[in-house]
Amino acid sequence: MRKISIKIGLLFFCLIFTMEVCLFFLLHQKIAHTRIDEELSALVTRGNNHRDVLETYYNAETIQHIALMEVKSDTEVVITNYQGEIIISSTDITNEIRRLINTDKKEIHRNGQVIENDWKSKPYIASVTPFETGLDTGYVYMFKDTSQVKQLIKQLNRHFLIAGIATAIVTAIIILILSRIVARPLIKMKEATKKLSKGNFSIQLENKSNDELGELSDSIQRLANELNHLKTERNEFLASISHELRTPLTYIQGYADVAKRDHLSVSDRVNYLNIIIEEATKLTTLVTELMNLAQLDNNTFTIHKEWFPICDSLKKISKTIMPSFQEAGIKLVFICPKNYKISADPIRFEQILLNLLDNARKYSPRGTVTTVEVEQENSDLRIFIRDSGKGIPSKDLPFIFERFYRVDKSRSRDLGGTGLGLAIVKELIKAHHWEIEVSSEVNKGTTITIIARGE
Repeated sequence: MRKISIKIGLLFFCLIFTMEVCLFFLLHQKIAHTRIDEELSALVTRGNNHRDVLETYYNAETIQHIALMEVKSDTEVVITNYQGEIIISSTDITNEIRRLINTDKKEIHRNGQVIENDWKSKPYIASVTPFETGLDTGYVYMFKDTSQVKQLIKQLNRHFLIAGIATAIVTAIIILILSRIVARPLIKMKEATKKLSKGNFSIQLENKSNDELGELSDSIQRLANELNHLKTERNEFLASISHELRTPLTYIQGYADVAKRDHLSVSDRVNYLNIIIEEATKLTTLVTELMNLAQLDNNTFTIHKEWFPICDSLKKISKTIMPSFQEAGIKLVFICPKNYKISADPIRFEQILLNLLDNARKYSPRGTVTTVEVEQENSDLRIFIRDSGKGIPSKDLPFIFERFYRVDKSRSRDLGGTGLGLAIVKELIKAHHWEIEVSSEVNKGTTITIIARGE
């Protein structure tokens, strides 16, 4: 048995067994006191019955009959007159019986009362009932040997001991089963966490409960899934970096080797050097974007927010990017009905818009229109970037903001870019505490919505 099931079992057993012992003790005391009270009450009642007979038929034969009846029973009777002289007795008079007979009887009730109830240390329990006839007055004393009461309590104790042992055994079995049932998911979770610590994230925990254990199991499973996803993403990230670095380096090395040949014409050499410069620029851009992502991941990327008119910022962005749209034959339209103010980092805001517009330009055919529209909704600003390009398949939409993720799996370099632009956009949006939404239809276009929360 596993340690945890032993601990849980012992803990449950100690708690339940302690509770059972307390309950059994209280129940035992209650039953024992009830049985003693019943014996004392029966003793008083028997004395009252003898009194009634004496007061109705008081003669020597009646007195003898009462004594004879008690000889055949488990109780004893002693009848005395008012002065305490013994008229008749069904047993030998012992010092204890004499002591009880000589007790003060001034306040004895007509219906009798108990004069000795100490069954643990005294030889008798006893009661006395007064009687009064025309011929005589006196008392009827009833005695019962406490050994009989002790035997009764002893039997009761034996029954309780047997019941207690049986209950403890049944409790232990039930707790053993329950502790294993409770411990089983914990043991599975422990084994799962061991696998996680060793780098094995492909675990599956079955959860059939809605309690805290079920929530813990769900949390571990989610952690495993996230770690597995991160591991896959890391491997893909490293593979992508290797690919993205190797390609420009290969171009640079290859064209550098060609450019240093003596027989090349000046124009060819310049052409090769331009290619080297172009690839070096791409390499610099890639490294810069990787550094930006690293800063964002380490929370060392600072955002300096300030209030500024959004329409003025869009005009500046339009001047920057409009030539590339004109060269691509795509119309770029800005719709800003009112010069709303936005709280943002101006440089990072411009970086977000330029990245998104650059993507729209790359994936839109000539003759189409790309629109940037600003709307206000309560205290929030919504910025819509709509294009009429190739669109994004629904299966790819959840992943477009991942690093190096490309809808075009062939990794064609015709469109340029590093595959990090949208990842940086996502991190910048998060740093501003904004939201970004994407909707798209294949061959119809894509709409990206930035929701800038008001402050």
